[in-house]
Amino acid sequence: MGYTASSVMNTSIVSIGPEATLGEVVEVLAENGISGLPVIDSNNKAVGIITETDIIGFTSKTHVVPLIGTSGWISPHMDVTKTAEFKKGFTLLKNTKVEKVMSKKPITATEDMHIHEVAGLMERKKVNRVLVVDKENKVVGIIARADLVNFLAKWKR
Repeated sequence: MGYTASSVMNTSIVSIGPEATLGEVVEVLAENGISGLPVIDSNNKAVGIITETDIIGFTSKTHVVPLIGTSGWISPHMDVTKTAEFKKGFTLLKNTKVEKVMSKKPITATEDMHIHEVAGLMERKKVNRVLVVDKENKVVGIIARADLVNFLAKWKR
């Protein structure tokens, strides 16, 4: 008997809708200490995923935060006379809809998929989380890398 996605998945799903803003996403990520959220429609079906990487990529491409250097961090040599640009960038971030930035093809697994298949899927697709869906394609759980590591730690005991 092999372990399946349903035996490892986290069913306490923190999600957001496609009409939410990036400002809301940033707050939810920070409040929950997580790095990504499933984007779920009113029928509980996944329409995307939004991650810290997506948000940083958006801020970089659109120069939302004009004082961010090539390292991705705010420059310590910040010119305080540019605070209006800084505020404008955060206003854009606050008002941008999730559906404009999210990855539109979330990687999913079925409840009965074996754990080694889930891990292989994550590796092949280069993702840190997989959404678990039921037969109606509704999201019933999420498996993040940490969930797999925690599962392995418990199994080894």
